Amino acid sequence: MLTNRFTCRVRYGDTDRMGYAYYANYLRWFEIGRSELFRALGMTYREIEDKGILLPVAEAFCKYLAPARYDDSIIIETAIDVNVKAAMKFDYLILNEDGLIKIAEGYTKHPFVSPDGKVTRPPKFLREFISRKIS
Repeated sequence: MLTNRFTCRVRYGDTDRMGYAYYANYLRWFEIGRSELFRALGMTYREIEDKGILLPVAEAFCKYLAPARYDDSIIIETAIDVNVKAAMKFDYLILNEDGLIKIAEGYTKHPFVSPDGKVTRPPKFLREFISRKIS
């Protein structure tokens, strides 16, 4: 499994009136995790899109386990599930600053889509790129 960790801080605008991170921001943190995972592996989302492949979110799941609060430093751990063949699946774990408390966990699934909106087969360049990173 290809995994990356990225640390960020809960900003004031990420919180609700009670000072807890607003639930929708976890999906935004998932997106940050995906982008940073690809960047750490040596390819950006922009490069994938420049090659004519889009990865829209088709399915998202998030289980909230503990609150994140304003100014907390959080760890976004993102992994590619290499067992999914016809799409991409990313698994996420949001942890507190020291990595001891699970704040949330979830996943997103993404079909491969051409710029004209048609679902396509997994592109060879991306399959080969991921295969090289696994081995």
